[in-house]
Amino acid sequence: MKNLFTLALGLLGPAAALAQTAPPALPPAVPVPADTSYWRTSLKAGVNLNEAVVSDNWKGGGATSLGLSTLFNGQAHYLRGPQSWDNEADFLYAGQYTRGQGYRKTNDRLWLDTKYGHKLSKKWNAFVSLNMLSQFARGYDYSGEVPRLVSSFLAPAYVTNAYGLEFRPSQRFTLRLSPFAPRLTIVRGLARFQSLPTDVVYGVDPGHHTRWEILAAQLLASLDQPLGPNANLKARYLLFTNYGAFRLREVNHRLDVTLTAKVYGLLSVNFQSTVLYQFDQDSNIQFSQGLGLGLLLTRQSPAPPAK
Repeated sequence: MKNLFTLALGLLGPAAALAQTAPPALPPAVPVPADTSYWRTSLKAGVNLNEAVVSDNWKGGGATSLGLSTLFNGQAHYLRGPQSWDNEADFLYAGQYTRGQGYRKTNDRLWLDTKYGHKLSKKWNAFVSLNMLSQFARGYDYSGEVPRLVSSFLAPAYVTNAYGLEFRPSQRFTLRLSPFAPRLTIVRGLARFQSLPTDVVYGVDPGHHTRWEILAAQLLASLDQPLGPNANLKARYLLFTNYGAFRLREVNHRLDVTLTAKVYGLLSVNFQSTVLYQFDQDSNIQFSQGLGLGLLLTRQSPAPPAK
């Protein structure tokens, strides 16, 4: 009996000791911070230079010239749930000095755009937007004996408030369809551009500085496409038409294309072109383009993943 009692104590002792030992404490859970990276921003700024030097006795002809162009594009995009807010500032200015002719502006663009959107489906948003298109400096027509002023800051300027649907299959391409897009045309100092007191300037009547087009529609397509690790193609097509005076020949079209390619470090090549058809400016197609070599600075947040 004594031996059985001793055996039982030997078997139960370790079990009792284990029952009295508290289980080890688990480490406290580390809270996962909420994702607050709702903003996506980008910046592109560049300066390009071109020049030609010709001596006074150069028999091949020509003239010494120096050209300078600058570009700036800044974007800020906010996305949280079904709501989005997209903003863009796109500036371009170029001029050239030629001996015997002096300084002449060769390109000028001021574009500001802001848009609020609400997601309806994976690729479609309802949106409202406000944008402005103008230029920074005075522009002249040099076809006559005396240069004639044809444009300046806010002369003209086009301010459009658009409502509609946006098709966004990716972050690189968007298409806005706006069946209702009232537009305000501004011509500051209209009398400066009139040859006669009865002249209508950019659609604005004599004695006025603004013109409203309430019943109007707008289509805006934007492409921002990388072409490999060091090149980028940016294009914007804008169509505008007035319902009240709808005629195919009076539908406005504007296409802006910018191609940038980094050569080494900050050194880059830049090509820019604009094709414009606007009946109240000119009944023919207008065209401008520029090619330059210079410096290009780019920044992006959040930074793209390392390759």
